[in-house]
Amino acid sequence: MPIILTLLLIVVTLYAFLKEIAPADLIALTILCITVLLGLVDSKAVLDVFKNEAPLTIGALFIIGTALEKSGGVRQISGLIQKMAGGGLRSTLLIFCGTTIFFSAFMNNTAIVAIMLPVALGLARSKDIPASKLLIPLSYASILGGCCTLIGTSTNIVVSGALKNYGLPAMQMFEIAWIGIPLSFVGLGYMIAFGPKLLPNRTSVIGVLDDKQRSTPLFHILVDKHSPLIGQRLLDSPIFNPKSGIHMMEIRRNGERVMAQVNQIVIEANDRFLIGVHGRRNKANSAEELLPDLGIQTLSKIEGVVTELVITEESELINQTLAARDFRQRYNCVVLAVHRNGKNITERLATTELDHGDTLLVLTPRNNLRSLQDSHNFVLTDSADSMPAPGLRSSASLTWAILLAVVLSVTIIPGVPMHIASLVGAVAILWLRIISMREAYAGVDWPIIFMLYGMLALGMAMDQTGTAKWLADGFVNAARAVSSPEILPYFALSAVILLTITLTEVLSNNATALMMVPIVVNLAKSLEVNPMPFIIGICIGASCAFMLPMGYQTHMMVYGPGGYKFSDFIRMGLPMNVITWVMASVIIPLVWSF
Repeated sequence: MPIILTLLLIVVTLYAFLKEIAPADLIALTILCITVLLGLVDSKAVLDVFKNEAPLTIGALFIIGTALEKSGGVRQISGLIQKMAGGGLRSTLLIFCGTTIFFSAFMNNTAIVAIMLPVALGLARSKDIPASKLLIPLSYASILGGCCTLIGTSTNIVVSGALKNYGLPAMQMFEIAWIGIPLSFVGLGYMIAFGPKLLPNRTSVIGVLDDKQRSTPLFHILVDKHSPLIGQRLLDSPIFNPKSGIHMMEIRRNGERVMAQVNQIVIEANDRFLIGVHGRRNKANSAEELLPDLGIQTLSKIEGVVTELVITEESELINQTLAARDFRQRYNCVVLAVHRNGKNITERLATTELDHGDTLLVLTPRNNLRSLQDSHNFVLTDSADSMPAPGLRSSASLTWAILLAVVLSVTIIPGVPMHIASLVGAVAILWLRIISMREAYAGVDWPIIFMLYGMLALGMAMDQTGTAKWLADGFVNAARAVSSPEILPYFALSAVILLTITLTEVLSNNATALMMVPIVVNLAKSLEVNPMPFIIGICIGASCAFMLPMGYQTHMMVYGPGGYKFSDFIRMGLPMNVITWVMASVIIPLVWSF
């Protein structure tokens, strides 16, 4: 009976993740509760889930990554690439993707793509290269780099953390590099050789605009006491006319910002507005020149910019409309279009529900870019200006030194656990005041942390109820029917890698890995072989989902800015999945013998 209940729970979990009926962390925590309520895991034993060091390690590394971003360390990477990248498309891909692979080995994949996205778009504009030729390779390069070290991706950390439950030693910092580095070289070669042919010549709306077209004036205006606008509904007035390129950015009355909906506002004397002018009319030098005889006065003129915002997976805007979230007031932006599934939506924007991966084309003051960049609701495709201040330069160098110390301590000093080293690094960053506690908390991707606890509980239930052994025995019996005893472990490993890659294309990579660990450990026991080849196979398979845009969060980050269609990922990613499967099946048994 416990096995049947656990199997039903696995099926429900897979369905819930596949259909995205709720946020992944909520699904996982619900699963944790159900395992206890159904008696699949003892209420006291489930506390062992919270003793797992993987979530602590990941949280500490998020803090270190946040410090690199806030201190300007990541801008040093982008500056380095812009200096090095030269020549044509293939040489640009070599420098750009090669650098991304290296840094992704030591930083969170999502963070490195967020950092490199504006760099890629800048390179595309400066070299007159379609952005679509660079952005899928950027996402792939971040994945390949993550396969080279223990801290390269959260998947490796959670798998390593799960090994202690089975009396197996934790993975070493560079242990997975035996397969990750060859895979990175071959993957990079594939992208350079075939990317220019397989990737489309396509870009998003912003990609066809040069810097002058993206720059647009914003006017602070004052409504005079004799203005004919007084008494008019703002929605019906000439100063609010998006179809003619005149956009309302901000409304102030009696010195305070008005946060009411536009359709509720009636213009009064001495109201102050910030209006943006986009399109053919943006050459006006003043609001009076643009809108004569309306009794308005230009108080100041500031620079605005057209840019793109990519909705992130953890964004609070998902399944919300722009009107419901009061987007214009909250973020000081006007949305001009929404790019989704290769198409631009320009009608009924206020009532369009937003989704993960949507790209918003927005008009905003240039000095607002920094605020947008710091938001966790979206990724800014522009770099918010500038070089870090001298104090920040030293903070960036110090943060890089701390990250290097974490890596070296785990690699060189025997017995130093990853979670202790990373926690010490994070605490040192906080004591040195490189970032504040508030910034540290904001930098942690909490949904990932809570999802891990829930999935660890499911793995425990699979193990304690015997479900993992039952599935492993069934797998072995099926494998024996189609392979000889001599090649059975090799066949089983190849099948595990292929199954993991397939599941990762439609499910969370961490969820897939944690469900597979108890199965492959029992599989190795049934075959009476070393479980490490299968463990490494899970790490690679759960990290390398190249074929579907929803297979990995970084794919959705580049989907809109690259102007991609679903088929672009299949055309480029299917060969990459095959390459990963074949190389892992061949190299892993040579390094980790059965």
